[in-house]
Amino acid sequence: MKKYVFLSIAIVLIYFFQSFYNATGGIGADSLSYFGIASDLPGLETNLFPLGFPVVIEFFHKIFGDYFWSSKMLNISMVITILLFSYFRKFYFKETVLLFGGKTLFFALNWAASEGLFVFILYFLIYLFHQRFQNQIKSKFFIIFASLLFILLFSVRYSGIYIFLGFGVFWMIMFLKNKFTPLNRDFFKVLLFSGSGILAYLIFNQYIYGSFTGENLRGAPAQYYAVYILRDVLGVINVVDPFIAIKPASNSVVSIAFQVCLMLVDLMLLRYFIKLVRKKKNVINFDFHRLIWVVSGVYAIALFISGYFQQIEEMNVRMLAAANFCLFFSFLIIYFKDLKSDRFIFRLGCFFLLFLTGYSLKMPSNYFNNRKQIEVQMPKFSHKKYLYNNERGGEESLTTYHVPIIKKTFQYKHTSNQKGDVKHSIAGTINPQIKWLKYDTIKDKSQVLYTSEIVLK
Repeated sequence: MKKYVFLSIAIVLIYFFQSFYNATGGIGADSLSYFGIASDLPGLETNLFPLGFPVVIEFFHKIFGDYFWSSKMLNISMVITILLFSYFRKFYFKETVLLFGGKTLFFALNWAASEGLFVFILYFLIYLFHQRFQNQIKSKFFIIFASLLFILLFSVRYSGIYIFLGFGVFWMIMFLKNKFTPLNRDFFKVLLFSGSGILAYLIFNQYIYGSFTGENLRGAPAQYYAVYILRDVLGVINVVDPFIAIKPASNSVVSIAFQVCLMLVDLMLLRYFIKLVRKKKNVINFDFHRLIWVVSGVYAIALFISGYFQQIEEMNVRMLAAANFCLFFSFLIIYFKDLKSDRFIFRLGCFFLLFLTGYSLKMPSNYFNNRKQIEVQMPKFSHKKYLYNNERGGEESLTTYHVPIIKKTFQYKHTSNQKGDVKHSIAGTINPQIKWLKYDTIKDKSQVLYTSEIVLK
């Protein structure tokens, strides 16, 4: 157990300091949208994103007075809370520690994104279901808190409805199998109460904003080509891989070939997972794991379909975070059952924690130096209403890598280290009241702060 305690301490340190050496500080475009909504509170300006994450961010902002530090302290507090809860409640501590070596938690809790809070709530929802399946929790307690967590999931990300839908599908399977057992009755009550809460939230949105989930603000989906559908299919299959993520560089033959090769690896992992389940079927709570699998499958499929009809991102780590998290957790719980030696899985977890850290810092840059340069310039732009990155597609910052053995060099464009993106992220963090634009559509250009106006050496 000691080595997992030491690894958990290392995780806290890595997760805390990692974004300091990211040029943008782990702040993306959606982060700025959330910061903007938070800074408008208690005003209600848009329902493009639900209010849960902005409310929490604004709470931390009241304490720390800065949106970068608000997101940072929120993330690290969630990391510490999960680890301490798992340790003191003896809820799969080893498995929980290794979860932080996977791609989902590494992304979700190192960036200012709602996925971190979403997965944090999901972890405790899984705990409640686990305890109910084991009859280690009172029925009334389970119904109340499971219902509240379902509602909170939806209030953080609208895709929480797919978690709810997955649970509904699982309940139907259980009902057809066992009818109204005490367990099924509890599940039905959770569906009823949480469904009522989600419906109330949607009615609130419709009354305040005139739409249920800001669907009128998302725009029409981009033109879909066969290659985009292929990439989304590959992304959905990649949900079974706990460590390696698909990051399409282009639609080139080489890029697609790499993704197909990774798909073959993913299918082999899925085959191993199925064999592991069959081998240990008699020593695990099968219905508990079946719940996790059904929720993951429904979530991934529903999101894939949603992506086809809406203008959202392709099926990547961020979009499929909840499904990947659930599957990885289920795998670890099953893997550790009757395990003779954890040497391999522990070393694998350590390796990928270091690998993901190294990959994210492949071109380290001091966030605070970048911020210091931009912060002194922001007061003169206080009258601006909009922020637009007009340097995208211009001169690109490329890093040259040398491979000594084969004596070859290649150049790589780090998407998070382009000057326009860095200026955009930091300026929007300092003053989120300057709302970022995806397209330069404002007629009065004097209202727009263009990133080319900001100096960054």
